[in-house]
Amino acid sequence: MPKKVSISPSQWVIIIGLLAAASACYLLVQPYVNAIVMAFIISLLISPIHAWLEGKMPTHKNLTAFLSCTILTFIIVLPLTLVFMSIVNQGAVFSQNVYKWGTHGGIESVINHPLVIKVVSLINSYLPFDKINPQNIAQKLGQLAASLGTNLVGVSAKVLGDATNFLVNFFLMLFVLFFLLRDHDKIIYALRHVVPLSRSQEDKLLDEIEQVSKSAVMGSFLTALAQGVAGGLGMWAAGFPGLFWGTMLAFASFIPVVGTALIWIPASIYLYFSGDTGWAIFLVIWSIAVVGSIDNLLRPFLMQGNSGMNTLLMFFSLLGGLQFFGLIGLIYGPIIFAVTMVMFKIYEETFQNFLDDQDNS
Repeated sequence: MPKKVSISPSQWVIIIGLLAAASACYLLVQPYVNAIVMAFIISLLISPIHAWLEGKMPTHKNLTAFLSCTILTFIIVLPLTLVFMSIVNQGAVFSQNVYKWGTHGGIESVINHPLVIKVVSLINSYLPFDKINPQNIAQKLGQLAASLGTNLVGVSAKVLGDATNFLVNFFLMLFVLFFLLRDHDKIIYALRHVVPLSRSQEDKLLDEIEQVSKSAVMGSFLTALAQGVAGGLGMWAAGFPGLFWGTMLAFASFIPVVGTALIWIPASIYLYFSGDTGWAIFLVIWSIAVVGSIDNLLRPFLMQGNSGMNTLLMFFSLLGGLQFFGLIGLIYGPIIFAVTMVMFKIYEETFQNFLDDQDNS
């Protein structure tokens, strides 16, 4: 049974001062919190490699941490650079093809398709307001296609800015990662020392954070990667730029509810109206049977480390994290839920006698 601690007024001053100072420090590092959190999570993921290097060079902590960061750079930055260059090239070619298709009768051929005419006629027969005019839609789409080149310049500039921002954050993360790897034992010891929990409670909390961090990364990002690869192969077989659309499918997989359907449904419709009915059917079947099954089977398997969280809690942790924090929320959401559940377990153990008395009263 832990000893009761009485806190004097002077100690309350120290605690309040510490909280105020910690809040001020958080405001200073708040713009870089994502880089720090990602460094912590990546340190967990590459810990086996770093542990192996430390086993080979136990007295050279600076060198082993530097080598681990260098290996990570070669694993992530170089492949991403090559992929990014290919995506930009394929995206430019695709935009040129869309421009040619839209300005050389492609839109008119879709608008004048018998199925489109029947659907528009059916909709117009039930609309209580102004009727849909296919020619007006064709004109708007033509203007959009004509302005695609101008829009592409703006998008390219934004992408370039985002890529530059990514590199800055990546090297900041590497800087933090170096110290996390080098001083891992000291950091864990300091955290254990200042957190007023028993050793078993600290172990539960740290183990759950580590487990959930790994499974969140594996579950979200590896699933997106697998769906991007599978979807890209299907798009390539159907005649689209595989790498570009595979990347778009990977990003779309993060969007709740609709996911990759945001990409492959319009692509299938385009193939159908272009006369490639067989490839349209193939893409629908491939996307549902292969790409969709990856999300239904692989994600739950990779995220099974989230102990105590059922499918409903996992869904809301991902959905809420994505909405509140953005893409990084796919990691933050499960971690917040998991830590909350561990704290509930600690609360239940700590106040077990009181809770039992309440149940029996």
